[in-house]
Amino acid sequence: MNSKPLNTIFSLTVDTSHELQVSTEQIDNFDAIAISKNKWHVLHDEKSLEAELMDSNFNSRNYKVKVNNNTYNVQINNPLDVLIKELGFEVGANKKVNDIKAPMPGLILDINVKAGQTVKENDPLLILEAMKMENVIVSPREGIIKSISVEKGNAVDKNQLLIEFE
Repeated sequence: MNSKPLNTIFSLTVDTSHELQVSTEQIDNFDAIAISKNKWHVLHDEKSLEAELMDSNFNSRNYKVKVNNNTYNVQINNPLDVLIKELGFEVGANKKVNDIKAPMPGLILDINVKAGQTVKENDPLLILEAMKMENVIVSPREGIIKSISVEKGNAVDKNQLLIEFE
């Protein structure tokens, strides 16, 4: 049985403002010739480019690349990195969560905050009873509570809006 590896998609962020997707198939078809350890001659869209790797951090997948005398900072994210980011589990990142939704169906046992209240990351917001267990829902970030969509004693469905941040 002859099987071809999956075409993996990587997300590249250039200078923190431009995002693009690159597949392993595109990488395999990339036309570059090494001139030295950190320099390449690249043909792209019938244009000749000179590329140089100025700095790299393999563990964080951050690279500084010089292309035709323009320097770019490039962050490469594999599919797992993208999933982790989408789930809000980025390490050391500013969290942009603006609302809290019920992670599972359950019953609101207690609400520890009020609209207009300032909270810090990990402050307890409310207690949700689900499957005979009390789950403390904590703040994912520092912020101000904009609104609370539930009351103590309410039954909630999975993904139901509980709390919004300003």
